[in-house]
Amino acid sequence: MYLCLMSASEPIVNQVAKSPLMSIDLDEYLHKGDLVDFDLKDRLFQGLILREKDFREFIKFHDWGQYEGKNVRLFCSADAVIPIWAYMLLMTKLTDANLVIEGSEDDMEKGLILQAISKMMEEDFTEAKVVIKGCGHFRNNEFAYTELTKALIPHVASLMYGEPCSTVPVYKKPKG
Repeated sequence: MYLCLMSASEPIVNQVAKSPLMSIDLDEYLHKGDLVDFDLKDRLFQGLILREKDFREFIKFHDWGQYEGKNVRLFCSADAVIPIWAYMLLMTKLTDANLVIEGSEDDMEKGLILQAISKMMEEDFTEAKVVIKGCGHFRNNEFAYTELTKALIPHVASLMYGEPCSTVPVYKKPKG
């Protein structure tokens, strides 16, 4: 049996909290809004082509308010060529969405990661000693952490990976 005796005059001090390290958890900056898939196959005539007149009619009467604040992924699951103007027309109506991406689920996640990094960079990291927490829940971890590193390097004094109590040095600004 071990007994830990502490003097009442010696308070417990959290050395990690006292350190000058800034800890970043990219997950905290990630938009938590709903993900909505918008499949253009549902707009194809006979499952083959997108007719401009029909598509413009759809654009005119569709309830676009349902996408407000959401993350919208545009794609076509059918083997059809979608003209560029169709995506452009959709974008004119999806202006209240948080994020609109054309592409795969990975493309959407990468878009959300870049948006989170952009939001995070609104903070001041000038000459900061930064620890990037290594517990991200992304399918694209390599993408997330390389993009985050690329964004921080021009600003920070040093960059580490892991937890403040156990870090791996990644970058140290050269003196001079």
